[in-house]
Order: sequence, then C-alpha cells, then structure tokens
Amino acid sequence: MLKNRYILLDRDGVINQDSDSFIKSPEEWQPIEGSLDAIALLNRHGYKIAVITNQSGLARGLFDEAMLERIHAKMQQTVAKKGGKIEAIYVCPHGPGDTCNCRKPKPGMLETFASEHNVNLKDIAFIGDSLRDVQAAQAVGAKPILVKTGKGQKTLANYPDLNIPVFENLYEAAKYITSGK
Repeated sequence: MLKNRYILLDRDGVINQDSDSFIKSPEEWQPIEGSLDAIALLNRHGYKIAVITNQSGLARGLFDEAMLERIHAKMQQTVAKKGGKIEAIYVCPHGPGDTCNCRKPKPGMLETFASEHNVNLKDIAFIGDSLRDVQAAQAVGAKPILVKTGKGQKTLANYPDLNIPVFENLYEAAKYITSGK
C-alpha cells in the first residue's frame, strides 16, 4: 500500500445533504445515501480521507466553533459506524467578502493540507459539487472530480464544458477510484 494516499472531499453536498440556509447543528447534518459507505470503501483500498470545507456560517454568526465541532463529531461517528475514518478536516471560517487565502476556490486549505501531511497534490483527487471545488483543485494541480449531488447538477448546467470526471454521487466516484481505472 502506498503511504500518504489521500482523497480530498468537500463536505456539504458531497458527504452530507447541503442546505441554502447552512448546516447549523448536528441534527441538520444528514448523510447523503451511500456517502458513508464510499468513505469506508476508499479506506479499505488504502486511501485516507481529508475534508476541505468552506464554513462561512461561522463568519455569518449562524453557529460557533463549538457547534461546528459537534457537527464534525457526528460526521466522524456516523462514518465510523460504517467502518470508515476521516483523518483530517480543514475549515475556512471566513465569509465571501473576507480577504483570506483559505476560502475555496483559493488554494490555501489544500496547501495547508499538503504541507501538514507532506504530500504532493498532483496525485490526489478532490471530490466536490461546485465550481469552486474544481477551481481549488486545479489551482494546486490536484485532480478534480465532480459529483451530481448537492450543487453538482447546477454546476454541470452552468458549466457544461467542464472536462473532468463526473459521477452521480460519492459512492460512484469511490467505486471508480478503487477500480483502478
């Protein structure tokens, strides 16, 4: 097994149901069907998972860091019940108008991940549901993959010429990745 094999995942719309009014509590965090099994499948094939997520609800005052930690604890626990594990979670707490290098599509969170885990992003897939996920992956030379869940259908409709792999959901993307094609 190769060491430091990672798959990067956006959170809302990829692992869990997205909401235009934000995920503000553990109760609102609901997994997308198959997403937890997908993480477990990737883990069984030697991939570690890191989550890269914009959480502007923090900057907007919709929830605080303690609540975000409880949401992520629920995510970790539900993934573990399916036999999976998320190694790391990277969060941009800033709002759209803030000047930061971490809010996707900027590459800051991916660069921090690469530095902390001593990995080359060129060999790493980043699975997301929005153009900003694709752009963040491309900015660091990672391999963008789009899923149709969350904002994925809208992203495809708005950008039909995206020349990247597209899958119905995270489970279908995980099956493709683990098939070795």
